[in-house]
Amino acid sequence: MRNFFAHKGRMALSAVAVLLSVAFVCGTLVFTDTMNTTFDKLFAVTSADVTVGPRSDKDRPQSDTGRPVSLPASVLAKVRGVDGVKSAEGGVSSEKVTVVDAHNTNMGSDTGAPTIAGNWTHNDLRSMDITSGHAPKGPSQVMVDADTANKHHLKLGDTLRTVTATGDFKARISGIATFKVTNPGAAIVYFDTPTAQRELLGATGRFTHLDLVADAGVGDDRLKKDVSSALGSSFSVQTQKETADQNRKDVGSFLDVMKYAMLGFAGIAFLVGIFLILNTFSMLVAQRTRELGLMRAIGSSRGQVNRSVLVEAVLLGVFGSVLGVAGGVGLAVGLMKVMSSVGMELSTDDLTVRWTTPAAGLLLGTVVTVLAAYLPARRAGRVSPMAALRDSGIASDGRAGVVRGVLGAVLSGAGGAALYMAAGEDKAAQGSAWLGLGVVLSLIGFVVIGPLLAGAVVRVISAVVLRLFGPVGRMAERNALRNPRRTGATGAALMIGLALVACLSVVGSSMVASATEELDKSVGADFIVQSSTGQTIVAQAAKAVESAPGLAHVTHYLDVPTRITAPNGASENQTLVAADPTYAQDLRRKTTEGDLGAAYGKDAMSVDADYATRNHIKVGDRITVAFVGGSTARLKVAAITSDDTSVDQGARYLNISTVRQYLPADRMPQDMIMFAAAKDGQEKQAYAALKRALAPYPQYKVQNQTDFKQELKDQIGQLLNLVYALLALAIIVAVLGVVNTLALSVVERTREIGLMRAIGLSRRQLRRMIRLESVVIALFGALLGLGLGMGWGATAQKLLVLQGLHTLEIPWPTIITVFIGSAFVGLFAALIPAFRAGRMNVLGAIATE
Repeated sequence: MRNFFAHKGRMALSAVAVLLSVAFVCGTLVFTDTMNTTFDKLFAVTSADVTVGPRSDKDRPQSDTGRPVSLPASVLAKVRGVDGVKSAEGGVSSEKVTVVDAHNTNMGSDTGAPTIAGNWTHNDLRSMDITSGHAPKGPSQVMVDADTANKHHLKLGDTLRTVTATGDFKARISGIATFKVTNPGAAIVYFDTPTAQRELLGATGRFTHLDLVADAGVGDDRLKKDVSSALGSSFSVQTQKETADQNRKDVGSFLDVMKYAMLGFAGIAFLVGIFLILNTFSMLVAQRTRELGLMRAIGSSRGQVNRSVLVEAVLLGVFGSVLGVAGGVGLAVGLMKVMSSVGMELSTDDLTVRWTTPAAGLLLGTVVTVLAAYLPARRAGRVSPMAALRDSGIASDGRAGVVRGVLGAVLSGAGGAALYMAAGEDKAAQGSAWLGLGVVLSLIGFVVIGPLLAGAVVRVISAVVLRLFGPVGRMAERNALRNPRRTGATGAALMIGLALVACLSVVGSSMVASATEELDKSVGADFIVQSSTGQTIVAQAAKAVESAPGLAHVTHYLDVPTRITAPNGASENQTLVAADPTYAQDLRRKTTEGDLGAAYGKDAMSVDADYATRNHIKVGDRITVAFVGGSTARLKVAAITSDDTSVDQGARYLNISTVRQYLPADRMPQDMIMFAAAKDGQEKQAYAALKRALAPYPQYKVQNQTDFKQELKDQIGQLLNLVYALLALAIIVAVLGVVNTLALSVVERTREIGLMRAIGLSRRQLRRMIRLESVVIALFGALLGLGLGMGWGATAQKLLVLQGLHTLEIPWPTIITVFIGSAFVGLFAALIPAFRAGRMNVLGAIATE
C-alpha cells in the first residue's frame, strides 16, 4: 500500500491506460444494451397479442415488385370467428416508399432507418398518441410521426408526396402522432385503410398482416393455437413475444456486428496497455532493487515480495477499472448524443447499465493489469539480499535473451510462412485462415524479438535522424540503447496500432485502385442510376430515365429469384440477372466459352465459370429454371462468363423478355439499377437531362463513371477513417506508454542527469536529449509497425485477387505521413518528462541515491 501511494504519479498514466480500455469496453456494452432496450420497448408495444401474416419462405425469396406480400381480406373475417378473439383488424405496412415534402426533400432518415407507410389502426394506439390534429380521413390526408415533423419542420396542412410502386400521390398533413416510447429514427406516415391498400398494395381488400386482441383470460399461446387450427399452415401466426423476438433478431444482427467490432478495438487497446503496465512495473522494480534486497535481508520471502508487487497491480487495476466503468457510462451517453445528432434517436431515459457491464469491466481491467505485472513481480521475487549492497538494477539474464531471440525468430518465421501460404491459396476461406494465423504469429514474433531488433534499428534511425544534433543526439541514442528490452516493449505498443493502420491503408487503396481499373476496362455505360437507400427503381422513375433526351440507349437491370437445376440434377436457389441486350455493351464481360450477346436471345442464358465447372456444363446444355411465383423454363446455356472480375462476379444473365414469358406481370421485379449511354458528343447534355428527369425522385442518384469512382473512394475512405478513429484509442495508450517510460527513466537517471548538468549540459540540451530519445523510440515502433502492416496488407490483397481485385497499391503518402507523424508523437510524449528533467536541482540530483 505504501509503495502504491508513494508512486502515485508514476501509476497515474498506467491507471489512465486501464481507464481508457475499460471505458471503451463498458461504453460499448452500455451503448448496445441501451439500443437493445430501445428496440425491445418499441417492439413490445407495437406487437399485437397475436399477429397473422403471409407465410414467408426465406429459402426462396419473392420478387421485389415494390409491393409488400399481402393476404386477402377474407382471412380477417375468418379469424374474427375464432373463439378467444376479442377483436381483429387488418393492417397495411410498407417500407418500400419514399416520402418528400413540398420542397422535394426526402423525409427518410440518413442513418439507414426505414421510412414506413401504413394504415392507422387501433393497434397503433398502443405505441402512439395523436398529439395534434386528427387521424387521416380519405385519400387526401396523411398523419406523420412527431419526430419526423420536428426534424423537417412540418405542420398541419403541409403537403407530402408519397412515391410507391403503384405511382405518386399527394396528401395534406391532418395529424401528428407522438411515440409513447423512443422511436430510434424511422420516418412513419399513416393513411386511412382504403388509401393504404390502393396506393401501397395496388389493390383493395388485402392486408399485409392482421392484429388480433385476445379475450380476457385467453393467453397468447392458446389463441395462436386456435387461430392456426382455423387457418391451416398457409399463414404465419405469431404471439406478441414471437413477433417482438423476430423483430429483435432482425435488428440484433446489425447491433452484434457493431458491438463485437467495437469490443475488438477495445481488445487492441488492452493489448497495448499490457506493454505500458509491464514497462511501468519493470522499471519500478528495477528502481527499488536495494529496497527489495533489504526486505529479503530482514526476512521477507520471495513469495511475499512477489505478492507485494501483485497487490500493487490489483490496486492499480481496481482503481483504473472503477474509473473506467464510470467513464464507459459517460462514453455511452456521448455516443447516444452523437447518434441523435445524425438522426438515430436514443433517449437517456432508456440508458441501460446491466450488472454484468461493471462486473466485466472490473474483472477484465484487474485481470489484465495483474497479468501484465506478473513477470515484473517474479523478477522482484528473485532479488537477492546481496542486492541491497549494490547500487545497480536487477542483473539481466543472458540465457533469457537467447531464448527470447530464438523464440521470436521462430514465431516470426512461422508467421511469415503462414502469410506465404495465404498468398498462394486459391480459395478465400483457407486463405483467410492462413492470413489470420500469419498476422497473429508475426505480431507475437515481432513483440518477442523487439528488444533484439531495437539495437540495430535504433542505430540506423539514429544515424539518419540523431547525428544531426551532435553530442546531444549521440547521448539520446545511447539512452535508447541502454535498455533494449524497455525500448522494445515501448516501441511494440506503438507498433501494434500502426501495423493495423498500415494494413488497412494498403487494403483500402488496393481495393479502390483495383475497382477503378476494373471499371475502366469493363464498364461501357456513361451513366448509372441507382437508389441511395438500396430501394428498387419505381416504374415512374424508370420512365423518367427513358424519356431523358440525348441518350443512345437505356438498360434495365433487375434480380429474379429462381431455383435452377443443372443437367446433372443438382438444384440450388439462385437469383438471376435479367437485363436488356444492351447490357452486353454497358458491361464488357469476358467469356470462357460462347458469346455473351447470345445469352440475351430467346430462352437463353449464361452461367458463371465456377458453376459450369462444378456441374460439368458446356455451351448448348439446357438448364431447368423455376421462376418463383411463375412457371418453369428450359433455357439453353449460350455463354460461360469468367469469374476473373470484381463486377457482377458469379452473375448469370438472361433477357428481360425471357422473364416476362414465365412470370406474371404482377410478379415482375422492379429495376435494381439502370444504365444509360449518351449519344456521341452529348455526354454533358445527357448527364444534365438525366438529373433533371430524376429531380422529383430524390431517393435516386445519377452518376457518371467519375462520380461512381469518387463515391467508391469516399465510401472506403469513410470506413477507413472510422477504423482509424477507433484505433486512435490504442495509439493514445501507446503514447501514454512512451510518456511513462520516459518519466520513470528520468527518475531512474536522476544522479546521472545531475552529473551531466554539473559538467556543463544546459537545461535546453537536457530537454532536447530526452525529446530525441522519445522520437527515436517512436520511430522505432513506427518502422516495425508500418513494415509489418504493409506485409499483412500485401498478403490480404493477394486474397482480393480471388474477388477480381488485381491491383496492389501501397499508399505511400499515408505511410510517410504516419511515419513523420510518429516523430511528432514522440516529441509530444516527451514534453512533460523533459520539462521535469530540466527543472531538477543540480546538487539535489547529485546527492540522490
